[in-house]
Amino acid sequence: MDPKDTVVLKFDDNDSSYSATVHLYGATIVSWQCNGEELLFVSSKALFDNKKAIRGGIPLVFPNFGPWALGPQHGFARISRFTKDSEETFSDYTYAIFSLTDSDKTREMWPHKFQLLYHVKLSKNSLELSIEVRNTGEDSFDFTTLLHTYFRTNDVTKMTVQGLKGSQFEEREGGSGVASDDLLRVSQFIDRTYMNTTDKHTLTGVGGSSGDRTLTLTKQNLPDTVVWNPWQEKAAAMSDFGDNDYPLMLCVEAGYVSKRATLEPGATFTGGALMISS
Repeated sequence: MDPKDTVVLKFDDNDSSYSATVHLYGATIVSWQCNGEELLFVSSKALFDNKKAIRGGIPLVFPNFGPWALGPQHGFARISRFTKDSEETFSDYTYAIFSLTDSDKTREMWPHKFQLLYHVKLSKNSLELSIEVRNTGEDSFDFTTLLHTYFRTNDVTKMTVQGLKGSQFEEREGGSGVASDDLLRVSQFIDRTYMNTTDKHTLTGVGGSSGDRTLTLTKQNLPDTVVWNPWQEKAAAMSDFGDNDYPLMLCVEAGYVSKRATLEPGATFTGGALMISS
């Protein structure tokens, strides 16, 4: 990665250090380290050429989740260059704001005026993200959005995700159901949207060094949770995904995707997620 393309947020607490690296292409968070341990997965074949969406970290999905008749899958935010508006360090956290506004290029796909602000707050053992969408035009619009978070693990089959029981889900490749298990464990391909889930999930088996961290994911105005792992066959079919990478990751994604959010002129949408590692 070219240093001019990234913003590195740092926070130190006594003998511990924390960092988050934001790539301005898509405002994609490509690293989150707690005391030296990486908690996010980035594919061994990820490209940082400012042309293709970055495979891993936390891509920001807007204004559409999934296939899109008007433009690229998952919308244009993750393949647009953001601007760093501000960065400040305080006694107990570091904070930055990144922005994207409509342009001729975005309006060719999606004819709406908007401002997207992405707030990133790094503190001891935590990373807090907030999406702020403002309708700056004269017409209403609707959208979906999601934090496409790739968590790092040493063995995906040993990870667990809590907080999905009782939620209806839909499979990307067809089928639906209701989650019946207290803990989700993954041992095969999964691409599933859980709708109206609880605001808090607990993940175990997270981390690239110890692989035994517990992480809580608390959502704010992002009612849905997407879980994805391509597994062996689909991983091999992706040019920017290492053939042997799939056991090292699990996407657990907070989003507003099962229905579309509507914004009237002058209105603002906010949603976000707080991740705390222990």
